[in-house]
Amino acid sequence: MDANPAAAFSAFAADGKAPFQPLNPEDVRAYLHKAVDFISDYYTNIESMPVLPNVKPGYLQNELGASPPTCSAPFDVSMKELRTSVVPGMTHWASPNFFAFFPSTNSAAAIAGDLIASAMNTVGFTWQASPAATEMEVLALDWLAQLLRLPTTFMNRTSSGRGTGGGVILGTTSEAMLVTLVAARDAALRRSGSVGVSSLPRLTVYAADQTHSTFFKACRLAGFDPANIRSIPTGPETDYGLDPAKLLQVMQADVDAGLVPTYICATVGTTSSNAVDPVGAVADVAAMFNAWVHVDAAYAGSACICPEFRHHLDGVERVDSISMSPHKWLLTCLDCTCLYVRDAHRLSDSLETNPEYLKNDATDSGEVTDLKDMQVGVGRRFRGLKLWMVMRTYGTAKLQEHIRSDVAMAKMFEDFVRDDDRFEVVVPRNFALVCFRIKANGGMTEEDADEANRVLMDNLNKTGKAYLAHTVVGDRFVLRFAVGSSLQEESHVRSAWELIKKTTSEIMA
Repeated sequence: MDANPAAAFSAFAADGKAPFQPLNPEDVRAYLHKAVDFISDYYTNIESMPVLPNVKPGYLQNELGASPPTCSAPFDVSMKELRTSVVPGMTHWASPNFFAFFPSTNSAAAIAGDLIASAMNTVGFTWQASPAATEMEVLALDWLAQLLRLPTTFMNRTSSGRGTGGGVILGTTSEAMLVTLVAARDAALRRSGSVGVSSLPRLTVYAADQTHSTFFKACRLAGFDPANIRSIPTGPETDYGLDPAKLLQVMQADVDAGLVPTYICATVGTTSSNAVDPVGAVADVAAMFNAWVHVDAAYAGSACICPEFRHHLDGVERVDSISMSPHKWLLTCLDCTCLYVRDAHRLSDSLETNPEYLKNDATDSGEVTDLKDMQVGVGRRFRGLKLWMVMRTYGTAKLQEHIRSDVAMAKMFEDFVRDDDRFEVVVPRNFALVCFRIKANGGMTEEDADEANRVLMDNLNKTGKAYLAHTVVGDRFVLRFAVGSSLQEESHVRSAWELIKKTTSEIMA
């Protein structure tokens, strides 16, 4: 180790080399101009790119090298390698021919907001660490709460002052489930008179079998015994939504067995089939057992900014928490999941940290929200800016227009399916997802139809002209057609349907 660092630095400066300046203002301007040009060109040309890439695992290491470079290179080299090696290996979620999973929407306002937030690079774990970052997140969440017509009990601030509820922007629904499960767990332990976590093996949680798999993972992470995680069967009689009568029966049986019902996850717009659990009825059952109710509205929550879809949240005033993800359907790029809780203290009591180095007068005043106490980690991104920019730039009317346009295109596709007697719509369409399949015709068995649908999906996806995913509903293999990519227009839906018909004719010839 050099005994004289100052002398070493002087020698370095004397050799004529400019000091390393990673935020040289001219470099920032030049690099970002090139990056913005790349983004603009990407969106201009994305429709002509295959939605699914044709690459093999490990391809990128082979092209870009297994070890990092020792010496610097012009930024143009990185951009060239991005174009020639990275882009060809991308699945293009932004493509207007992407109909798989759920959409990952985006917009110019969101991209700009995320870019600026990344440049500022603030770490807003406490209010004092970045007042504007916290204030912006609180404001954006309260604006969105008003668009959703959530009760004021879920808002950070109301016309009469600071509310008892509040919100936080997290990365994913998984995080929203995990933190609310932890809060519900701790409340149930206190309620049952547990010494420490001694009663944890008695706590039970509930969800329909259509609930996202991340719920069951989050339950395990929160310490719930897998034997006490209840997956309640659903069927066509409830359009695969949770049956409150079955829920009551299961919960009462657990109480009779000496267990403690703790948490129920109700979903508005399940991933598999867009089923909707009856929020109000679920809340009524939960109230009998003092159990926490969380509503997962990750996808379909965005639709509830439109009055014609808001009834799916009826009864939300009686639940404990609700989360929805604007990065799915509200034109706000990843990651952006908005969690609202009716009593913010129930969350922060379980998640609060207060080390000496984070203590400050603003926190001690009790007048501010420290968002670190509503999440698993401490550090956090400035996510509120992009969400605010989307609402501020486009306004409620255009956001509603966006949702309604997607739903109209999905209905058009549903009508196409119903008009072709080779196909069937498997479950009612609630939003912008159509679940359909080749039906068993003539001598074709249901198993034959399952295989035909697998082949249809594989052949469609191999063309690169469309990308669909599948699910299983009622033991049957079903294709999912999710409308909503930000660049999608009616012509793309029509072209996809023509491709589906043509491919079906080829495999059934």
